[in-house]
Order: sequence, then C-alpha cells, then structure tokens
Amino acid sequence: MLDAVTSLFSPPNNWWVAYAGIVGVLFLALQISAAVMVYFERKVSAWMQQRYGPTLVGPAGTLQPIADIVKLFFKEELQPKAAAKLLFSLAPIISVATCFIAFAPVPFGGSTTFFGWLDEPISLQVADLNVGVLVVFAIASLGVYGIVIAGWASNSKYSLLGGLRSSAQMISYELAYGMALATVVVLAGSMSFREIVDAQAGQWFGFLPKWNLFAVFPFGFIAFLLFFTAGVAETNRAPFDFPEAEQELVAGYHTEYSSMRFAMFFMAEYINMVTVSAVTVNLFLGGWHMPFLPESLGWLWFLMKTAVLLFIYLWLRWTLPRVRYDQLMSLGWKVMLPVATLNLLAVAAGVIAFGL
Repeated sequence: MLDAVTSLFSPPNNWWVAYAGIVGVLFLALQISAAVMVYFERKVSAWMQQRYGPTLVGPAGTLQPIADIVKLFFKEELQPKAAAKLLFSLAPIISVATCFIAFAPVPFGGSTTFFGWLDEPISLQVADLNVGVLVVFAIASLGVYGIVIAGWASNSKYSLLGGLRSSAQMISYELAYGMALATVVVLAGSMSFREIVDAQAGQWFGFLPKWNLFAVFPFGFIAFLLFFTAGVAETNRAPFDFPEAEQELVAGYHTEYSSMRFAMFFMAEYINMVTVSAVTVNLFLGGWHMPFLPESLGWLWFLMKTAVLLFIYLWLRWTLPRVRYDQLMSLGWKVMLPVATLNLLAVAAGVIAFGL
C-alpha cells in the first residue's frame, strides 16, 4: 500500500497530481474570491461613503461573508407556484457552471516545476489551448442563458424584464467586446493566451513595459478601455446593472430566488468579475510579466494587477449613477462599436506599416 502511494507521487505520475492540484486550488480560489469580493465591496463602499462597513463578525468584520453564506444556506428555498420548475432550478446552475469553465483556459502564471518536484515544467492554467481567447469568449457568452432562463422560468414580470434586458445588453456589447479582442489578436498574431502574454515580455525604449496597453499608442489604450467597459456591461455591474436594477425591477432576473439558488447567482456575478479582470490582465497588461522583476513571482504580479482592476469595478459602482436604458443601447451601438471598428483598422494598419 505504501509503495502504491509513493509511486503516485513520483515521476512521471506526479504530473497528474500537480495538474489535479492546480485544478483544485483554482476551483477553491474562485469560490473564495466571491466571498472576499463581497467583503471588500462592503469595505470599499463604506470607505467611499465615510462609514465603517462590517465590523462585528470576526476581526474587522472579516467573517461577515461566512455569516452570510451560513444564513443563505439555512434559508427556505422558495419557488413560485406558476414557475417552470426544471428551468427555474437549472438557471443558477448554468450561470455558475459557465463562470467556472470560462476561467479554465486563462493562465495565471508562467511554467513551473514546483521547486524541482516535476521533471518537466507545467503551465499554471487548467487548459493550454491554442484558441483559448476564442473559448473564453464563447463560454462567457453562454452565461446570459442562465439569466434569460431565470427571468422566463420565474413567471414574474420583473424577472422577465430583467432577462430581456440582459440579452439585449449582451448583444449590444458583445460586438465591441469582440472588436477590442481582435485588436490584441492582430498585435500578437495568436489566439493562445500564453503566446499573447509572452509577446508582451520585455520593454520598449528600455523603460516602457511592452504591454498591449501601450501598443500603437493610443490605439492599444483605446482597445483596453473598450474591452474593460464592455466587460463591465457583460457582467451586469453598475453603471450597467439593468438586468437587476433594484429601483425599477426589485431585483430583476433573480427576484423570485432565495437561499442557495440566489447565492449561486451572486457567486457567478463576482466570479465573472474576476474572470474578466484576469483576461484583461493577460490581454493588455502583460499577464504575469513585470519589467525588471523576477519571473518566479509572476503569479504574484498577476494577482496584484487583477486586484487593481477589481478595485476599479468597485470604484465604478459606488461612483457612477446608473445610466438610462436608451443611453446604454446608444453607447453600445452608436459609440463603442464604431470606435472599436475604427480602432481595429488603425491597429491593423500600424502592424502592417511598422511590423509590430
């Protein structure tokens, strides 16, 4: 028995153990990130509004998310009598499943042998795909089905309006999202996340990070703004939180949900924020590369960059008011899409002219 266990952790079998460890750690990290984001959102909003935020449960209120989870776990599962029972239960599962799967091709660090434990280095990601960007884009788009199904299956006018708004919002911003993404593909000449990140290693002029944010300036920066703005709209966050607009639709698509079904929607929203921020870091901010800093700490720099973008998410929610719905549609179709198209053409022309 001991020999069997020892052989499991020895080459070449330890590769499977390392891979399973990466999958397990990432799965747990994404779940924990939702609770951590809830805590920091409360603290950041309190700081911006000159309040204290959570203070009673645990040191500085750090155990408040756990208390919320326990509360939701023991709450009664309510379901409208006229709801489509199967679809009503399936909707939150779809939302959560897509947000976890979407993170699979996203790398969060360079290759490692885990201090020599492995014979060959392994990538810090679940799936290294040569079309990883396209896979994330496709899977993330499926998340809207969970929201639309929840809105329809609840048999509530508020929920239905929230689901319809989400689908219209997704269609409006998906095009600008794709155009900004195509800008990065043109610059890197690849759809592999790892190749896109590696193309951003090094510096321009000896001091400027070779990030796509600065490529063909200012067009790389414009692509970054378009991508991040569309990402905020895709995740239904303020100032684009129309699918759940409390002042208009009570809670929108999840009005009729309670207990752990509601918690699953809540968790999906925050994990989607993490996914969009992580993808943005890989596409525009050099991923785990930092100039003049060791590659061994790449995963740490990746987390720091992602945390900065997540802070901007929170900052936007508690700073900007929700725009009108017609303004949302106009921004997506009349502003962002034309600008993204022209920006893509400008970057393509720059790549051809200067061989970037």
